[in-house]
Amino acid sequence: MLPLSALYAIGYGLYLLIYRVVGYRKKVVLQNLRNSFPERSEAEIQGIAKAFYRQFVDVVVEIVKLTTISPSEMRQRVTFYNPEVLEQFVQAGKPVIILGSHVGNWEWCLSAASLRFNFPAEGVYRPLKNPFFEEYMIHIRSRLGARLIKMKDTMRDFIRHRQVPRVVALLSDQTPPYGEIQHWTTFLHQDTPFFVGAEKLANSFGYPVLYLDVRRLKRGHYELAFEVLTDGTHAVNEGVYPITDAFAQKLEATLQRNPADYLWTHKRWKHKRV
Repeated sequence: MLPLSALYAIGYGLYLLIYRVVGYRKKVVLQNLRNSFPERSEAEIQGIAKAFYRQFVDVVVEIVKLTTISPSEMRQRVTFYNPEVLEQFVQAGKPVIILGSHVGNWEWCLSAASLRFNFPAEGVYRPLKNPFFEEYMIHIRSRLGARLIKMKDTMRDFIRHRQVPRVVALLSDQTPPYGEIQHWTTFLHQDTPFFVGAEKLANSFGYPVLYLDVRRLKRGHYELAFEVLTDGTHAVNEGVYPITDAFAQKLEATLQRNPADYLWTHKRWKHKRV
């Protein structure tokens, strides 16, 4: 496969197509940005949108590069700011839940972790309906050593491996189906529903939960940092979701810092609180 520099050059043509010609989900992107950053001027919103489409195309070609990227190149492109925050829990024999989001290159994070740490790095995923793309994504996500867990099998997997020191990552910023919404919180100035399954797992098993903060240093280079949301010893109160609320606050801080690095094409606020 071509080096990333060549893929980026090809990607520029894709950027021109989806941003300037097709306007792929442009109305959704602009509406999301205006509602999320009401304090920003229209010129700033348009600038963020343009920067988003550039980095979005970069992420697309970087995901394609997962097919052939070498372990050494992955280690060089994705670094960990404070790995000891995660290691302290796993070395104490505790499985750890990582709450991530669609910031930067979310597909590289799990592969980078599987190379960086000497304990299992696993990710929960939602299977794709298209069998070809499903097989392809499983291949590129697991080829550097990561293990994948289907979302519907998460609880069964946690029970089976409850004593195995490991890290399990979940992308927790997606929109729950309307009939499954159990919790709303204020996120980017808007009432927003969040999945609470990760918090329920943490409460059930007494696991620590960490927030994954992704910072894009430059094109094709990312730095990952961990922040403790709970050490697994907190009291559990039915119907209250402090871990989920803390995740939403951390993610908002990340997006305020680098708004263009988020996946704004997602219809995050399609459900309204009644």
